Amino acid sequence: MSEEVTYADLEFQDSSKRKNIHELDTVGIKAPPAPSHGWRQRILALALLCLLLLIGLGVLGSLFYTTLKIEMGNLNKLQNFNEELQRNISLQLIHNMNNSKRIMDLSNTLQEIATKLCRELYKRESRHKCKPCPKTWMWHEDSCYILIDNYETWQESVMFCSAQNASLLTIKNKSVLEFIKSKRLRGYWLGLSDKKHLRTYQNVDETIISSNWLTGNRNAVNDMMYCGYIDTGYIYYADCTSRMKFICEKLADPVKIESTLMSEMPDGKYS
Repeated sequence: MSEEVTYADLEFQDSSKRKNIHELDTVGIKAPPAPSHGWRQRILALALLCLLLLIGLGVLGSLFYTTLKIEMGNLNKLQNFNEELQRNISLQLIHNMNNSKRIMDLSNTLQEIATKLCRELYKRESRHKCKPCPKTWMWHEDSCYILIDNYETWQESVMFCSAQNASLLTIKNKSVLEFIKSKRLRGYWLGLSDKKHLRTYQNVDETIISSNWLTGNRNAVNDMMYCGYIDTGYIYYADCTSRMKFICEKLADPVKIESTLMSEMPDGKYS
């Protein structure tokens, strides 16, 4: 009897559940549908796309790393090449400077040899073309001298010498003194002036230490001053407006090496 009740109860409960489900269906509440086959394909495609993107990123990363490594190697090579080039340029500059110094030393040596050779040729023939002075001028050490036998005032003598890019003779060292003494000059204006008083004669040897050599404005000399002149081995003073011969001096040009090597005499012969 009890077993029959239990079965009836269960049957009743099952029928009640089916009735409830049927009632829920009738009011519009439905159970979620099972996923369709199209959604699975889309999910698979999306997953595949993500995988491909990850693979692409990995490939790109690998290419970037490889390229960066290669470029860094090229940059290091370029820096090493640049440093080597700078070292070579520095060495070349030093080499060029040394060569320039050697060339300059050689040029100076050749100039000295040419000058000495020209002096020897000049001693043999005063008109030799290697002489670094104009034709009518005398050559002594680094200067050229000319004797002007026209009679001029001291001021006119100064102006004449200036027109020749020269000046009246000044004796300031032993070599020039001996050179002038050897010429035995008589009555030649010098670059001497005494603005105070008329002096007596003075030995020409004393002029080397004299402070009377004119270095100032020579245009300031007037007829109230006394100017110096040489007569044999002595220096005398006279009115600056007096007329005398005079001697000019100027620096000699450098001796031309080619004119010394081609040492042709004035008569057309070669020494």
